[in-house]
Amino acid sequence: FGLRMLGLFLILPVFALHAPRLAGGDNLTLVGVALGAYGLSQAILQIPFGMASDRWGRKPVIYIGLVIFAAGSFLAAAAADIWTAIAGRTLQGAGAISSVVVALAADLTREQHRTKVMAMIGAMIGLAFALSLVAAPALYEVIGMGGLFALTGVLCIAAIGVVRTLVPDVPAVTPPASAEDNAGRPRGV
Repeated sequence: FGLRMLGLFLILPVFALHAPRLAGGDNLTLVGVALGAYGLSQAILQIPFGMASDRWGRKPVIYIGLVIFAAGSFLAAAAADIWTAIAGRTLQGAGAISSVVVALAADLTREQHRTKVMAMIGAMIGLAFALSLVAAPALYEVIGMGGLFALTGVLCIAAIGVVRTLVPDVPAVTPPASAEDNAGRPRGV
């Protein structure tokens, strides 16, 4: 969650300054659309991603979301015009896994520790935001906007590795035994 959010937040402090260098980037409405497209596509897809994670498991859906986010990052890194940047930001938002990550955290923690874990997730978001405000201008000077988007994609790929190697799998839940046997008769009869 933290790696993905850091990558996302690194874009915000400098994108509006960079946009005029893109074809069509002098249109402030389109710059706003490029910034907001992420949030809109994420808002639309949070519930479908959550439902998919209920059906197919949290980690597979997280992997899919991170790959989509990374693809959007690399598309935006290659953007020479505002429309490609909008498409990249929309694709980034389509990797809408925030609700799935929170659900995974809830699945992996006991109820008495869940509040602390959710607070840690919130703190990670705040830390990533604060760090991005400081780091983004310096990184932009060194690697440019394309480099920041590419770094965002690389951080997403790193997040896949973190989820795969460091995050435990959700324990399998065995359903309670039914009061009836397989033939539909009450047990013991």
